[in-house]
Amino acid sequence: MMNSTQVSYLRLAAYVDTGLLKYVYFLIVLCVYVFIVGANVFLIVVICVNRSLHEPMYMFLCSLFVNELYGSTGLFPLLLVQILSDVHTVPASLCYLQIYCIHCYGTVEYLSLAVMSYDRYLAICYPLQYSSHMSANRTATLIALPWLYGLLACLIMICLSSSLQLCGNIIQKVYCDNHAIIKLACADTRLLNTLGLFSSFCAVGFPFMVILYTYMQILKVCFSGSKQTRQKAVATCSPHLASVLNFTFGVSFELSQSRFDMRSVPAQIRILMSLYWFLFQPLLNPLVYGLNMSKIRILFQKVFSLPRTIYRSSM
Repeated sequence: MMNSTQVSYLRLAAYVDTGLLKYVYFLIVLCVYVFIVGANVFLIVVICVNRSLHEPMYMFLCSLFVNELYGSTGLFPLLLVQILSDVHTVPASLCYLQIYCIHCYGTVEYLSLAVMSYDRYLAICYPLQYSSHMSANRTATLIALPWLYGLLACLIMICLSSSLQLCGNIIQKVYCDNHAIIKLACADTRLLNTLGLFSSFCAVGFPFMVILYTYMQILKVCFSGSKQTRQKAVATCSPHLASVLNFTFGVSFELSQSRFDMRSVPAQIRILMSLYWFLFQPLLNPLVYGLNMSKIRILFQKVFSLPRTIYRSSM
């Protein structure tokens, strides 16, 4: 029997030998990562430098984009190294660090989406009282709470997982995963599994109920309100709803792989399902928010029309 301090490395067994195709996969994943970083950094800068965007909705968006960068950086650099490597091993300390980043990303993402749904609920259902309800202090608190909870809850989870006695070091994934670590434990893990379910409820179940409640209230106002109210609700809620649905699908794919036997599903499909919430959420959010939010879209057009204006004036 060996414990976690004696395990110097963990092996990621979901990788298969693809020959020269690994360089193609590397370039594809690298391009995705570069786009995610570029798009999210651009929108963070746009929101930060333009005072007209210093409103609660855009501050929540800025926090969301920062989380996309955080989660992507927790996954992609190690993923790129592993794609090119012939020996898919990860030092135990680095593996636990990746688990911490990944789970913190997921927790902060869903809690932030719940906070944003609450913000939209106030803006649509109580437009006259919105400014008093969503003060600067309350906005800062609502931004900080998901991060504080995510960082603390995941720290506790990692402390418990890293103290487990392990009877193996093989993880059937392309990245480190906490539930996979627990499966390697020699001791009884029922208590940890119960804590994991409770943590999943706090990170996914509770935010989902908040989002569901706020959208039910928004729908009531839309059905009883004017056409202008419905148009405002559609314009402000459609990007958020698309983000919620996309991330919910990704989390569902991940939880189904962690909790159920998926060996009958082809390996390539399982890999794509496990990576879905890292690939498509950071890709989707900059697109749906950047293109649908009128203020961001107008500023985006001004930035990219500026070089043309300068060129024409020099003619």
